[in-house]
Amino acid sequence: MGNVLIGVNMEFVRSADKSFEAGVKIASDIGYEYIEPMVHLGRELLSEAGYFHSFSMDEDALSMRQICDRYDVKISSLSAHCPLMRPEISVPYLRRAIQFAADLEVSFVNTDEGVKPAWMSDEMAWKVMEYTLSMVMQTAERYGVYVCIEDHQIYSKTPEGLLRIAGLVDSPYLQVNYDSGNAFIAGTDPYEMLDKVLDRVYHVHGKDIGGLQLEERGKVTGVAVGVACGEGVIDWTKIVEKLKTLDRDVVISVECGTIEQAKSSLDHLKKLV
Repeated sequence: MGNVLIGVNMEFVRSADKSFEAGVKIASDIGYEYIEPMVHLGRELLSEAGYFHSFSMDEDALSMRQICDRYDVKISSLSAHCPLMRPEISVPYLRRAIQFAADLEVSFVNTDEGVKPAWMSDEMAWKVMEYTLSMVMQTAERYGVYVCIEDHQIYSKTPEGLLRIAGLVDSPYLQVNYDSGNAFIAGTDPYEMLDKVLDRVYHVHGKDIGGLQLEERGKVTGVAVGVACGEGVIDWTKIVEKLKTLDRDVVISVECGTIEQAKSSLDHLKKLV
């Protein structure tokens, strides 16, 4: 069986107005072995000024690697969420993210279907997503990088919808990034969902739901970040035990909103893995 490893999505420093490098150092100081950077195309004002953690793919990928090596952390995946129903955006963006990941020797790029345009029918949405993923997966297979679809929007909020998206292209490199918090907030049983998609899970977002977020259950399909793991409604013992049955290593990438929550999440999860 594989190992369950612990990482942190760089969103944990967003509210602290920290740069990518500052966030990497903080993650390392807390004790995280893995991080999940968010990447973007072009230039972004707050990132350029050092107040935001996103990393431009116009930079040399190995400059990201140098920063991670400096603080002795590894990259579990790249966060590259985009609207699959808008191929003019998603195809070039995901292709670049795949190439960027390959340069970093990172195996996973995480995304979801994105927000469906109001004017688009369900029938058209599925056809366009199939087109987008058909284009993108050619690049993924050439570079040997997995594209992992996350449960986050209207179609992926159920296990059936998530698996349908992950099955739009017949490719071993199209898999699932399971998000426990998004499953719960959408009104789905997070443990039943994990059971149904477990064979396809190659990366995990460790998101717990608590506080005022609980009032949103059934009203939204996902949230950006959760509370500290162990301080919400998710039973992490159940999640970890299910992941331990896989024959591959899987990283739980904590998705929380503050540095203190990142510390608390690591303390809680380390007791379980």
